[in-house]
Amino acid sequence: MSGFDFDLVTIGAGSGGVRASRMAARLGKRVAVAEESRVGGTCVMRGCVPKKLLVMGAHMAEEIEDAAGFGWDIGDVSFDWGRLVSAKNAELNRLEGVYHRLLRDSGVTVLEGRGTVIDAHTIAAGGKPYSAEHILIATGGRPSLPNIPGIEHAITSNEALDLLQLPKSIAIVGGGYIAVEFAGIFNALGVAVTQILRGEATLRGFDQDIRAALDEALVAKGVDLRCDTRVLSIEKVAGGYDLRLSGDESLRVDLVMYATGRAPNTAGLGLVEAGVRLDANGAVVVDEYSRSSAPSIYAIGDVTDRMNLTPVAIAEAMALVSSLYLGAPRTVDYDNVPTAVFSMPTISTVGLTEEQARAKLGCAIDVYVSRFKPMKNTLSGRDERSLMKMIVDRATDKVLGIHVLGPDAAEMVQGFAVALKCGATKAQIDATIGIHPTAAEELVTMRDKRPDPSPECQE
Repeated sequence: MSGFDFDLVTIGAGSGGVRASRMAARLGKRVAVAEESRVGGTCVMRGCVPKKLLVMGAHMAEEIEDAAGFGWDIGDVSFDWGRLVSAKNAELNRLEGVYHRLLRDSGVTVLEGRGTVIDAHTIAAGGKPYSAEHILIATGGRPSLPNIPGIEHAITSNEALDLLQLPKSIAIVGGGYIAVEFAGIFNALGVAVTQILRGEATLRGFDQDIRAALDEALVAKGVDLRCDTRVLSIEKVAGGYDLRLSGDESLRVDLVMYATGRAPNTAGLGLVEAGVRLDANGAVVVDEYSRSSAPSIYAIGDVTDRMNLTPVAIAEAMALVSSLYLGAPRTVDYDNVPTAVFSMPTISTVGLTEEQARAKLGCAIDVYVSRFKPMKNTLSGRDERSLMKMIVDRATDKVLGIHVLGPDAAEMVQGFAVALKCGATKAQIDATIGIHPTAAEELVTMRDKRPDPSPECQE
């Protein structure tokens, strides 16, 4: 037995921190995890899980509307926001109980209170010091707000999840995952939504065709999408807020929500004093094995700002435990990691965008695109189309990227992500028999290449 209180102390009981702590404890290590808030972290308590539940609730509005096309006479309907929030909170309470049980059954000690680093082998939590051979930082991220006049009047996704009542109108500032998802939620539930973003389209970094298709769908659903626009100030007025916008424009709404990015949760943790290097944005700088510049201190998940996705944090946790305690050093492969945006309609993607593929291979790629009306919409009458796109390396026939917008996009791409991870070729996907009638079969029946729009690539 070492002279330390624990073999591993984790600060932060989110998805990554809990997984690393549990797995280390199951190997017989003495493990503690410090948490100042709710066990489960951002994803379970303030992020992907509660947000997805609200997305599901919002989708019901379209399901009810579409039912008439299938012979259902629904009659008068009403929506109770408070009931949805209460049901969501009950599920979060259940999940937190599950996380506590998992930690307890694994033999992990939970230290209640904010964890801070005292030195390379000591943390403090709840006013008490604890020593450990290794310290793991898994504190995640937090919403980041710009420094503009009146920003104190804005809410973030944290508060949006627990609004006491729906506003009649809302301005959502931002163009990323969180912004487009909440725009879809509030719009579907009858709120007048204005989405304001500095860029020319939503979802910077995603494939351009997907971005354009989503923006078209958002506008068609009634979202007032204002691109190339900045908020200069926010002023509280009777009954709402006045936003002064670039271009000498103004906007009055009941509520203002900012979703303009997140920052690593490292402030006040004592990391720099313990010899841990942070980057310009406050993220913990780590090597490929998640080790910081202090050899006994590691970091995983959003706090490292590598790839901010919950399943990635969990993969980093598993690799870390293998490296530290199984004698089998492991790293995480960040290529071909699938992701989804639960916008309305949903987007899911894996691999390279067309723009990334062109930057890498120039003209030597083939692009396949399919746009079609989902089968459900033929009877519902909903004028909304799906988009599927595949990018292929012309020289090797290897599929480089798959991008889907439409119903069940995430469920489709999860399966195709396995194929890309295995190095699937276009010929192999073409040889796969589709399931009919499904939207997913479109991905195995793409035959016509899209003409290359670049003059230098014309044959």
